[in-house]
Amino acid sequence: MGRGFGYIWGQIYNPPDPAHNGMNQMENREEDPLCAMQERLGYRFRDMDLLEEALTHRTYVNETGGGKDNQRLEFFGDSVLDFLLSEMLLVQFPSSREGELTRIRAALVDEVSLARIAAQLDLGSALRLGRGEEKGGGRQKRSLLADAFEALLAALYLDGGVEPAKRVVAQLFAPLFTSPDLLCGRDSKTELQELARLARGQLPRYELKQVTGPDHDKRFTVEIYLGVELMGEGVGRSKKEAEQDAARAATLLIKGRP
Repeated sequence: MGRGFGYIWGQIYNPPDPAHNGMNQMENREEDPLCAMQERLGYRFRDMDLLEEALTHRTYVNETGGGKDNQRLEFFGDSVLDFLLSEMLLVQFPSSREGELTRIRAALVDEVSLARIAAQLDLGSALRLGRGEEKGGGRQKRSLLADAFEALLAALYLDGGVEPAKRVVAQLFAPLFTSPDLLCGRDSKTELQELARLARGQLPRYELKQVTGPDHDKRFTVEIYLGVELMGEGVGRSKKEAEQDAARAATLLIKGRP
């Protein structure tokens, strides 16, 4: 029969603390990965389903049996990113020719760069992954982070148009424009070839180790050798990108850097 006189008396003389409730709500918002991601982006989504889709890996959908994964958004986000970066490069490097601009853009959108950008946003913590992918360290995988960033950019564009997407890309990528590696097109294969010739008297050899993933989202793994010595391996969304990644690994090894 009701909560009794003692409960009512307690509520009158010990009412809930509004500040405490507000603090709990703030903590809940900070713990919600979707809210936290919006804070980091500086953008509030009108359609939260888009944001959720962008952060959903196919392994999560396979295990739960419902919803959409982020592969379609990744497909669109790749084009959005190329478009926005192309405009930025035209403004930033007005005297550069097409070939140089193409090399710089390729360096900006390769898997290594996109994974680093995703890490700045702590994107891995917001991803919805299947149990197997979670246990396999999916939140730190470069390929997964790069794909998720492109999907996130597509969701941002579809929800708010070009302006918020342009702002986020400018904030994240503009600092990279002063990188010496970027300004020279970051042709790691050429750098390694010169370094290996001078230090070892040999030229590097690249071997395709494996190709994984569906046709629209392949991952290439390439090993690099000097003579018979394995110097490292690289992964990319094309054989060329994987070779560049492998060349970077070998260059760091020869220079004695971790």
